[in-house]
Amino acid sequence: MTSLSIHRYSTTRWAMALVCVAALAGCAVPEWQKPGTPASQIQQDMGAPQVRSTLPEGGERWVYSRQPMGQQVYHFDFDSNKRLLSVRQVLEASEFNRLRPGVDTRDSVYQIFGKPALVERVASFKGDIWTYRIYENGSNRQAHVFLDPQYVVQRIMFTDERYRDDDRF
Repeated sequence: MTSLSIHRYSTTRWAMALVCVAALAGCAVPEWQKPGTPASQIQQDMGAPQVRSTLPEGGERWVYSRQPMGQQVYHFDFDSNKRLLSVRQVLEASEFNRLRPGVDTRDSVYQIFGKPALVERVASFKGDIWTYRIYENGSNRQAHVFLDPQYVVQRIMFTDERYRDDDRF
């Protein structure tokens, strides 16, 4: 390589690095949102939430989901003045274990976790199965919420996430 081509290569690399930094600076990361931030700023940074629900004492919860491919669902809790109180990732087995079979419904599951990654049916159960992709103890897993024909939660089951990799090798 000549001196000129090395300079061009180096300049190109720096330009690409600056473009990447600028792109990342524009990305809103849920965990980086600061308590006290106005809801209008959060919506400008994060976009519209998938779910909005009322909290006690006049607050509001916004749900941002990375389903179907991501493994995170974030709760943004705001006070009655529309200021951010907290951000919490809830797509965890412990949160699914809080669901109450026979009590919770499709609507309450949606309010907590948002839209599932997959809705399916199997012959051995009459009703829908909502599947969420989760990350637990270093493993890709799935949480399955079984909803009967009246859309009441009947059970929750966890499985390892299967990939379509050819295991012969």
